[in-house]
Amino acid sequence: MYMIMFILDDSDLLDQVLEAWAELGISGATIIESTGLHRRRQCKHIPMRYAYGETESEECGNTTIFVIVEGEAMVHACLDATEKITGDLNAPNSGVFASWPLSVIKGVPRATGKS
Repeated sequence: MYMIMFILDDSDLLDQVLEAWAELGISGATIIESTGLHRRRQCKHIPMRYAYGETESEECGNTTIFVIVEGEAMVHACLDATEKITGDLNAPNSGVFASWPLSVIKGVPRATGKS
């Protein structure tokens, strides 16, 4: 089994990425609002609890998705599906996709993202 971590630069593409992964058989994912050091330095973040009414706040975050899949073939299928939506992830401000093998897993049904 493998862990995929995908940091999506354009959060407007999140639903498209999740739908593409669902078509591959991914049935669950953890989604986290996140930011990186570079963005943290570039913009002033105003927590939403302090933004009232029509107050504008600059959005400076990303969306990070974690998903566990059965094999390396599924990792590559997710990467291909992702780049059809985001374009080449080697391009600036597109995202970061990484995966690594897992040695201990408990609590995840074996049917998650079979390859």
